[in-house]
Amino acid sequence: MLAKKEVTLCLSCGSAVKGRADKKFCNDYCRNEYNNGLKSGTTNLVRNINNALGKNRRILEAVITANQETGKTNAEKLLAKGFQFKYFTHTYTNKKGDVYYFCYDMGYLPLENDWFLIVKRKEETN
Repeated sequence: MLAKKEVTLCLSCGSAVKGRADKKFCNDYCRNEYNNGLKSGTTNLVRNINNALGKNRRILEAVITANQETGKTNAEKLLAKGFQFKYFTHTYTNKKGDVYYFCYDMGYLPLENDWFLIVKRKEETN
């Protein structure tokens, strides 16, 4: 007597899957659709924040010219370029107690009258 073969259904569209016994999707489109659906909820939030951090970094980087280590700009110029102060990757507090806000390797130190000192973190040598 032959064993009855169990039909596997596609996790995305529900149609019958043909092929290997461990196959879960009927085609690449359904596989991509299913996996993108799993990632869409929290991934959109993370993607949007990463995009904002990247934009902030590029804006800070543009303030410093090639032969300088630091630069200065004001809040108005940063905001005009789309800088979002609520997004930063980490802070650094120096010995004097000054708090630098960083977007990856580019940082800023708030100064008086809405001015900012822009710095680039030096690469650590091991």
